[in-house]
Amino acid sequence: MVDAPTPSESPAQLVDPAPPQRRVVFVVGSGRSGTSTMAGALQTLGMTVPAPEVAADDTNPKGFAESQWVVDLHDELLERTNVSMADARPSAWFDTGRLNNFEPLRTRLHTWLEEQLVAGGPELVVKDPRLAWFLGLWRSAAMRSEAEAGYVTMLRPVTEVVGSKQRVYDARTSEVHRTAAWVNMMLHVERSTRGSARAFVRYHDMLDDWTVPVFGLGQRFDLDAVKSASANDIRQVHQFVDPSLRRVSLTWDDVEVPRRLRDIAQETWEALDKLPDEGGDTPQVQATLDELRAAYAEMYDEAQALTRSTADASRREGARTQPAPPSAVDKVPHSVRAMVPPSVRRGLRRAAGRERG
Repeated sequence: MVDAPTPSESPAQLVDPAPPQRRVVFVVGSGRSGTSTMAGALQTLGMTVPAPEVAADDTNPKGFAESQWVVDLHDELLERTNVSMADARPSAWFDTGRLNNFEPLRTRLHTWLEEQLVAGGPELVVKDPRLAWFLGLWRSAAMRSEAEAGYVTMLRPVTEVVGSKQRVYDARTSEVHRTAAWVNMMLHVERSTRGSARAFVRYHDMLDDWTVPVFGLGQRFDLDAVKSASANDIRQVHQFVDPSLRRVSLTWDDVEVPRRLRDIAQETWEALDKLPDEGGDTPQVQATLDELRAAYAEMYDEAQALTRSTADASRREGARTQPAPPSAVDKVPHSVRAMVPPSVRRGLRRAAGRERG
């Protein structure tokens, strides 16, 4: 016989509470655009960045808020697809996109993400400048883990991104390449997050008053850690977000790029800059970005055709400077070669192009 509830127990109290909703926020965008600031702020408010984390260094002394496992995975996948982190080729998106349907890889990401949601809590932050190349894989992993995915794209003027990278990283990479890579990255990030829960945040808005965009994300993505942040958490984020981080303020007068690339980059920035505004993510703006993506691809194809001779010469030079592979004759042990008649050995050398003078 089942005991009836005691007067102090209501039927609602006898029902197990529903588990908290799982949520993963993917912070994307070009490097040096404030992605670390955003991910670090969410982490400080209580969301989990899976450990171990990438160690802080001189380029980012306050830390990256990046999981080492995620960075290592992305490096592996970029090498597998022959794509660089800041690849300016429109075709690179097709190269990385081919991995989206590779089931062993999908299972690998899902397994890791599921483990982090169990060990680290129901609200995670995944951030890495390489992340945009593999959003399809991460979207699948979130769905399999029954986690709501939200995408935050950080926006910073292209001239400032290029200037910051020139100051912090290897200056031997040209401003032209960095500008082209920014255009390629940002146009495809915008396209690949359409139809998903997403938000766009200006880096300058984060530095001016981080509470407005971050608490806006908390409402939009229903992030419990953000909505229930304590006064101490908020004080810590105030200490973390440093307005003096705005150290690079450049214009096109300071960045030397071809006029056509400059025009596409500037128009791309102007269109992206509308997206954070209330009601700014419109079909009209998206159509403009589609046109710019097509214009960039056309420009890149033309540039590639113009520089074909340079690329071919570089490949020939690389092949010429490589040591010649050992011939079939050289691979045969001396004891075996001695058993081959001299006339036959000379014929083999002639066939291998290694005839002695």
